Amino acid sequence: MTGTLYGVGLGPGDPELMTVKAARLISEASVIAYHCARHGRSIARSVAEPYLREGQIEEKLVYPVTTETTDHPGGYEGAIADFYELSAKRLAEHLDAGRDVVLLCEGDPFFYGSYMYMHERLSGRFEAVVVPGVTSVSAASSVLGRPLVQRDEVLTVLPGTLPAPELARRLADTDAAAVLKLGRTFGSVREAFEEAGKLDDAVFVERATWEQQRVEPLGSVDPASVPYFSLALLPSPAYASRVSPAPAGSPAPASGGEVVVVGLGPAGPEWLTPEAASELSAAEHVVGYGPYVARVPQKAGQQRHASGNRVEADRAREALELAAGGARVAVVSSGDPGVFAMASAVLEQVSAGHGAGVRVRIVPGVTAAQAAASRVGAPLGHDYCVLSLSDRLKPWEIIEKRLDAAAAADLVLALYNPASRSRTTQLASAREVLLRHRAPATPAVVARDVGGPEEDIRITTLGDLDPSTVDMRCLLIVGSSKTRAENGVVWTPRSY
Repeated sequence: MTGTLYGVGLGPGDPELMTVKAARLISEASVIAYHCARHGRSIARSVAEPYLREGQIEEKLVYPVTTETTDHPGGYEGAIADFYELSAKRLAEHLDAGRDVVLLCEGDPFFYGSYMYMHERLSGRFEAVVVPGVTSVSAASSVLGRPLVQRDEVLTVLPGTLPAPELARRLADTDAAAVLKLGRTFGSVREAFEEAGKLDDAVFVERATWEQQRVEPLGSVDPASVPYFSLALLPSPAYASRVSPAPAGSPAPASGGEVVVVGLGPAGPEWLTPEAASELSAAEHVVGYGPYVARVPQKAGQQRHASGNRVEADRAREALELAAGGARVAVVSSGDPGVFAMASAVLEQVSAGHGAGVRVRIVPGVTAAQAAASRVGAPLGHDYCVLSLSDRLKPWEIIEKRLDAAAAADLVLALYNPASRSRTTQLASAREVLLRHRAPATPAVVARDVGGPEEDIRITTLGDLDPSTVDMRCLLIVGSSKTRAENGVVWTPRSY
């Protein structure tokens, strides 16, 4: 009979914060395993020491390298992979012999813990039980005496190893945060908090619940003094606002702010107009669909409000409410905000009575149709029509009627939203409608992710267009009877 592998969470460092189950398993196990550095000392073992007993086998899993030092041909990653394989083999020998093995883990085994590497190598062969532990994040919150989050607030847990710009973006997008794995990453982590405009609210916590614990404002910490066992905490902003009221005599919030609806263009910063970039830089709040908000360069102190793809009205109201309090708000759209995007959504909410006294301006952007056309020549060189094939906001009967009319008028068509996971038949139906009036040899362009890393431009014909190759990230251009395609170039003459 084989033994059982236990991944036992020890909590943040105080032995009294270990669970009763963890203490029992440690005292009962035949084998106690723990990771340690080459000097042989183990923080995990020191935490578990009150519960160890005489006669237990101890397996030291000694890390062979640091990230800077290795002669392994596969570099650090290759060396550490070999180390985990060898460690798993050593533990498997005990398990095959029928001995239960407890692998000690600081914090929680599945929360950035090293236990997971043994679990993935051994759980398919042996019974594996994970015993959760109090995480360093919970411990830091408790020693600080501040809640992490409350009510509808969002907590984001991040590794400090992320690039500073990405870390800043994520910090700006969340209410509360915990950034782990500091040590050598501290400089870039501090930079990210400052870039996100949240450095003044962040706290540094070192060795929470230990006798040597340290709690300081993040901005005042000496980077040279930061160990790996520390984290940066951005606690509940709602709690902070309640316990730190505005000083007497503080001015009341202003009213009559501004909403600027900004077009980002179809892809990266090279498609952004100088006017749009200036408005984004001046905004105090950025509101929009998550992937579009992520494209906005981070600015210190600027707050970001990302949301899903189908809540345009909610986004518009949120922006108007922020502006009604005196804020300068940018609402972002891909392409041009006036083309199947947020400009109409914002103005519709203004018409419904939201945002009284708020000024609304629209800043144009390069449209997806313009970007796609530029990649192949000038298919929009004469009269053209822009249509969305999405029937989420209008019935398919209306779309079909408009397609038929545009095709009969011999207009070039730029077709937005041609397909999605839930809309798989509309494009085939649209193609049949167009073929009533257009020859199968009519040039057609399928443009996917224009300006992005997965850009793919295909020139085909209306007759050969395969709807199964088109998704939501595509824009289609279907030529008129005069549109030509020669040598990879598509254009529509200006004379008719």
